[in-house]
Order: sequence, then C-alpha cells, then structure tokens
Amino acid sequence: MLLSEIDHVAIAVHDLEQAISFYERAFEASVTHREIVERDGVEEALIKVADSYVQLTAATREDSPVAKFLEKRGEGIHHIGYRVDDCAAALESLIAAGATAIDAEPRPGSRGTTVAFIHPKGAFGTLIELVQE
Repeated sequence: MLLSEIDHVAIAVHDLEQAISFYERAFEASVTHREIVERDGVEEALIKVADSYVQLTAATREDSPVAKFLEKRGEGIHHIGYRVDDCAAALESLIAAGATAIDAEPRPGSRGTTVAFIHPKGAFGTLIELVQE
C-alpha cells in the first residue's frame, strides 16, 4: 500500500492568528511548526495530533490557491495530506489510476518534505496532497 498514514488535514482560514487562538483555547493545543510557503502564497501553522497534524493555512497573497478557495467556498477543509514513502511512485500510481495531477512531478514542501497535489476532479471531490518526509 502506498499510503502510510494521514499526514495532515488542511483547514483554510481567513485569520491565522484567530484560528490558532481558537485551537489553543478549545483543545489546549499548541503550534509545533509555522512556516510561510512563498511558492504557494500561504502561511501555515501545524498542530500535532498523534503522528499527524491539523494544518491551519491562510493566504499571504490574493492570487494564491488558498485565497481563491476562501473567496469561492469560505473557510473550511481545504485538502487532505497523505503520507507516502515515495512521492514520485505514489504520483505515478495515482495518474495511472486516472487521477489528474496538479504537480507534474514532486516538489519541495514545508517542513523539508517532498509533495505533489492531485486535483479534486480526479479524486472524488477531494484535493489530495502526497507528502514524503
């Protein structure tokens, strides 16, 4: 099996500080990693839950995919990140199964990971991120 576990559930938010504050108050959670990903135009805050994360993500510019998502759909679950041992092999397998890749090949992600995205139209309405640590 190519999936090893769920890496993260990404939640798009308008106000990252407000979302972090909510998770701190509601769940007594704390941010374990925070990063601006310039390429994607987002700032993310990761809250560790067992071996996975809740990824709170906010747009840093108006043309980012997260900004477009927020404008069209509002706040909420943006994508699911699946942890894989080999991002290139998983991407190839998904394409062979009929999925539509957003990334033609794996690329650098946050936390030093390698990632690739699969379009929701080819994955039953869910944006999927493949994450290799």
